[in-house]
Amino acid sequence: MTLIKKELIVKNKQGLHARPAAVFVQIANKFDSRITVRRDDEEVNGKSIMGIMMLAAGAGSKVTIIANGDDADKAVVELEKLLL
Repeated sequence: MTLIKKELIVKNKQGLHARPAAVFVQIANKFDSRITVRRDDEEVNGKSIMGIMMLAAGAGSKVTIIANGDDADKAVVELEKLLL
């Protein structure tokens, strides 16, 4: 099992609200790895639309994507593309 942590600044103009959050969750659910997203002191399931929306990660926010599993590296690469 692989554990990958990647700290990113959300550059997407819309941040992780509504549509981008839905796309993030769709991508996350393609992978077997456990995916968690952290912003400040809050950590949520990256496969949960409600969790991602609760982060209220607007453009310029710093988030950490944590993926744990056999396809963790691929998951982080795909999710990172959405945020940039």
